[in-house]
Amino acid sequence: MVKPYVIIGTGAAGMAAAERLRLLKPDAPIQMMSIDEYSHSRCMLHKFLGGERDEQGLSFVDEDFFGKKNIMWGRGQRAKAVDPKEKRVIMEQGYQPYQKLLIATGSVFGIPPIPNFRTAANVFGFRDLSDAQKMNQAIEELKAEHVFIVGSGLVGLDTAYALIERGIKVTIAEMADRVLPLQTDAVSAKAYQDLFEKAGAEFKLGIGASGSVVDDQNRITAVKLSNGEEIPCDFVVCAAGVRPNLAFLEGSGLKTDRGIVVDEFMQTSDPDIYAAGDVTALSGIWPNAMDQGRIAAANMCGQKQSYTDTFCIKNTINFFGLTMLSVGEVEPKEESQVYIRECRNAYQKVIVRDGRVKGVQFQGDISHTGFWQYLIKNEIDISALLEKKSVFDLHYGDFYKMDELGGYQYA
Repeated sequence: MVKPYVIIGTGAAGMAAAERLRLLKPDAPIQMMSIDEYSHSRCMLHKFLGGERDEQGLSFVDEDFFGKKNIMWGRGQRAKAVDPKEKRVIMEQGYQPYQKLLIATGSVFGIPPIPNFRTAANVFGFRDLSDAQKMNQAIEELKAEHVFIVGSGLVGLDTAYALIERGIKVTIAEMADRVLPLQTDAVSAKAYQDLFEKAGAEFKLGIGASGSVVDDQNRITAVKLSNGEEIPCDFVVCAAGVRPNLAFLEGSGLKTDRGIVVDEFMQTSDPDIYAAGDVTALSGIWPNAMDQGRIAAANMCGQKQSYTDTFCIKNTINFFGLTMLSVGEVEPKEESQVYIRECRNAYQKVIVRDGRVKGVQFQGDISHTGFWQYLIKNEIDISALLEKKSVFDLHYGDFYKMDELGGYQYA
């Protein structure tokens, strides 16, 4: 019996890999497995929590994807270990042999070492559909009215946004002095903070949680802050950090660092095992994860392809209709030129150093801004252009072809 190509995980990297494997190996058996019973986009989980979509509405592939492509899918199957010597994945019940294995298990949320947070029954993360389902159940069972959220990054604000849509009051604690500290500066952060506060959210900035109050059912009923305040709540959401999902690989012998260590071909320290997506800690961007999955699949089939795009400092944000593109540096380093343009409904900021764009923030109108990531990632020198026009008047047409030496000619 021919052993299948096995993929652990049905997120962006895993699904992209499965599609490429089927293209390159039309008749080979392909087996996928996931802890969730629905394939889903993590970026849309807040729509489920907010009641806008059901589980089926979170899928980012066709409804008949698995059947049409003849891919077997083990729903609700958790990988417990990987045995490279026997070339098999150990599951909660039984095991799955493989000829080539792709690990695309993504990342998991972390719970800070705050008293009772790691043992209480009503502390949740927000990374997978199963997390959203648990939270949804808690809302219904507890008739939740007030939720405490640790962290005001994208995950924290996604959670807050969804809960607000359901009429639940949220209090958000953030150790930094502003919301979305990795994506915004003081000005752009304030715009989002104002919108959330207008909707009823309360922020505790520059303040951390230091303790909690637990009832006789092992549920946190209030969170104690470092400034002495005590915030009552029905449950807690931890959104202050994630880490690659590696725990099940203990004892496998696979080399790990912050994530699974892979080479340019997405191959791990074992020649028959590959990894892609968040579990590699290379990039948290959705398109990058898909590219990694496709390249891993090609190499699993013997087609040598390299992955080189490790640029991952890009975010597109939309809360309450206010959109924003944030790429590269948020705050300028020494000897940088900072260009800012503000009007009533827009905020634009460009950081330039040594003639090269290092970071941009466009809030309010992000149309025609796709080329900025390219300029930053490829370190394009725009000095000559800045002698002729404002940085805010740059557009895609200014960079129209590559010359023989690999440089760029200006229009």
